[in-house]
Amino acid sequence: MTGPAHPSLREIADRGIPFALIARDAATVELLTGDVVDVDLLSDIPLTDDSGAPREVLALVPFRQVRERGFECHDDGAPLRCLIVRERTALPRDEALAQLPTEPVALQDAGFDIADEEYADIVRRVIADEIGRGEGANFVIRRDFTAGVSTDAATAALTWFRALLEHERGAYWTFAVVTPGHVAVGASPEAHVSARDGVVTMNPISGTFRHPAGGATAETLTEFLRSTKETEELFMVVDEELKMMSAVCSDGGRITGPHLKEMSRLTHTEYVLRGRSRLDPRDILRETMFAPTVTGSPMQNACTVISRHETTPRGYYSGVAALFTPRLTLAADEATHDLDAPILIRTAYLQDGRLRVPVGATLVRHSDPYGEVGETHGKAAGVLGAIGAVPRDAAAEAAVAAPAKGTVANGTVANGTVANLAVADVAAAHVIDEDAPAPAPRRLADDPAIAELLASRNGRLAEFWLNPQGADGPAPFAGRSALVVDAEDRFTTMLAHQLRHLGLEVEIAPWDAVTDAQVDGAELLVSGPGPGDPRDASSPRIRRMREVVARRREAGRPLLAVCLSHQILADTFGIGLAPLDAPHQGLQKSVDVFGMPASIGFYNTFTARVPAGTTRAGEAEIAADAAGDVYALRGPGFASVQGHLESILSRDGMTTLQRLVAQALTPVTA
Repeated sequence: MTGPAHPSLREIADRGIPFALIARDAATVELLTGDVVDVDLLSDIPLTDDSGAPREVLALVPFRQVRERGFECHDDGAPLRCLIVRERTALPRDEALAQLPTEPVALQDAGFDIADEEYADIVRRVIADEIGRGEGANFVIRRDFTAGVSTDAATAALTWFRALLEHERGAYWTFAVVTPGHVAVGASPEAHVSARDGVVTMNPISGTFRHPAGGATAETLTEFLRSTKETEELFMVVDEELKMMSAVCSDGGRITGPHLKEMSRLTHTEYVLRGRSRLDPRDILRETMFAPTVTGSPMQNACTVISRHETTPRGYYSGVAALFTPRLTLAADEATHDLDAPILIRTAYLQDGRLRVPVGATLVRHSDPYGEVGETHGKAAGVLGAIGAVPRDAAAEAAVAAPAKGTVANGTVANGTVANLAVADVAAAHVIDEDAPAPAPRRLADDPAIAELLASRNGRLAEFWLNPQGADGPAPFAGRSALVVDAEDRFTTMLAHQLRHLGLEVEIAPWDAVTDAQVDGAELLVSGPGPGDPRDASSPRIRRMREVVARRREAGRPLLAVCLSHQILADTFGIGLAPLDAPHQGLQKSVDVFGMPASIGFYNTFTARVPAGTTRAGEAEIAADAAGDVYALRGPGFASVQGHLESILSRDGMTTLQRLVAQALTPVTA
């Protein structure tokens, strides 16, 4: 509702009314007011009133909700907070700005909670002890920039929100949420998940280019886009989010992009994933908790690794702000609400007089510890500069108003860090006001060379996930069925989707729930991938996967083993297992799979290895490289592969998968 009788933003704040301000376009600010209710579970989010009528709800979902998926976390008791919307007002942007305060919000005792050298040591340990031991492909470890704030919380929130409206660009949501005892203000670049009219969208963003002083240029961005680390980092998070899409969407989802996410101080690379689903939006949210861009992959083990290396709880960092809006028209069996849920990153939190800006770096096998330290500084500077808590780059601000040839007008703190700012400078920083709105700058993505460099990335990817997945003719395994055993890597959801595309009826069972009767009765058993050392007899998960593979082999029943299970199968033939000299996490390789070259994505730290030139081990035929690393096995009623044929990195994934399934389903002759 709109009208002159509506109280001003200042009046709402002074009266202590819970409210949220959300800017999702350049013209409008949405003001939501209502009542606050804290609930325990996502399923408890009250989308209907006592009469059953649908209502709008904004939920702040903390990281601790991953417990609903059985994942590990430090539990700080952060509430799943719901603002039940009683009134919604659409304010023109200029009208909202006119009501927002401009006085600076001073900071005291500002700095990171973890020193730079200590954070660099954490990076080294994660690379050596987690990635180096097969626990996953990448992990996000956070640190917090903190400061004291004497200004009252609501005024600080309104001030910072104004600064974001004036100076930030490219955000998916710019928002301020003020509820009793807690404030969250941010400009999130990333839509984690949305569901509108039955279409689910995810937006994996990865890679962070910190703009140099004076703004970014095509030349400075080109070096970033050519970085192997940044490219592979994005591919890995796309794979991880496709796992989630395959779990909630009947069509598995397809990817479009890559695109640039251009913000005022940072530029990211991104893809967009889309698929169709009829699930309740709360179930969609549960199955997609949380984004690999702020946790790691595989997701479940990433949560365990985070718990080992982060000593404090995350609060709302890496959670989501989820807006559930009643749908105006409904088809049969469709959800009653649409969902729009950005990730809670690039966000400042204020509680009990302390500002907290959590930031994290994505750690991969070739991360540089000090480079990751610099990334956290750049991200913190991006937030603090955007809310006006530290000085902005004056040259970049000027470039926005009058872009130089070949220059995009984006700003950042000098040198892209807060480390170069004295605490006194941070405390005295103020918002730099402008006399007039700046004209829209030229986008870097419009540069032909940049567009070509981005588009070239897709030449490495599987067409299966890039193109519409319609029927290509009669499915080769129509009428057959398969059971996929999940060993804590949701690549199994993508694998199951591809198997269904080949005509199989597929069920997925977790390693700790699958029964011997299921193992024995499956027409085709697919023993899946998972993190960890295949030789680790102390792990209940590894022991159970060994039992599953051995039981199936002894019965002579059709078996396809993938990655971890491939290594376990190789071990049953007396083939040795060993760690790789360098982990293959998100690595694309062209290998020979029984006489046919295949471009496949690999996510492994361990390998089955034979002496060079070995082609058989008992009844198993071996496909290996010149060094003896085994990429595939086949024999009567079984086949296996080290790589992930379901990955976006597997350009020949579907062809190879069909060949191996056909091998496994070949009847064993007496």
